[in-house]
Amino acid sequence: MITNPVTNANSDRSIRRKKKKKSAAAMSNENHQPSHAKWKSEAQQQIYSSKLIQALSQVSLNNNNTGSSSASALRRGRAVREAADRALAVAAKGRTRWSRAILTSRVKLKFRKQKRCRGSAAATVAAVTGGSRSRKPRFSVSKLRAKSLPTVQRKVEVLGRLVPGCRKQPLPVILEEATDYIAALEMQVRTMSALADLLSGSGAASSSSAPPPTSQ
Repeated sequence: MITNPVTNANSDRSIRRKKKKKSAAAMSNENHQPSHAKWKSEAQQQIYSSKLIQALSQVSLNNNNTGSSSASALRRGRAVREAADRALAVAAKGRTRWSRAILTSRVKLKFRKQKRCRGSAAATVAAVTGGSRSRKPRFSVSKLRAKSLPTVQRKVEVLGRLVPGCRKQPLPVILEEATDYIAALEMQVRTMSALADLLSGSGAASSSSAPPPTSQ
């Protein structure tokens, strides 16, 4: 049987056009859907759960050699919090300002530590050589400006400081990012609560299934 190449080419083009239309329709539906609605789905919670478990396993591996003091407990708690936030930002795929700010915060913190170390070394050298001069106390211009701002604008600035990456953004951007960030935090709380219940249940089951101690 001889096939017509022109007919086959036209059919291939029509198939490709249908696929493009379907993908464009899916993308438009995803864009029209509110960004915070995805955090309420079970699929998104499962994705975050897997990423959270991976991040927490890395934290446990890094903190195996630490002691049992209160300082090390605080460090572990801070590390768990940072790992949970990073997993949340990874689950957001960097599509929002707050997720990109969380992902880039570790790099900025590293540079700040290096700058702080250099500053302390320079201060030590200046103290030894006697080259440091007495400085007059500086007044914070931002605090003086904050007192003169209206109440609504002060609240907007506070909200911008609470949402990562929104410190200097306009009000519509802050509200949009805050809505998505709050929904993501609610999903984070649900996931971590379920994980804590699962771990406590497995621990209770293992302790109850352990054989009783034998009397000597």
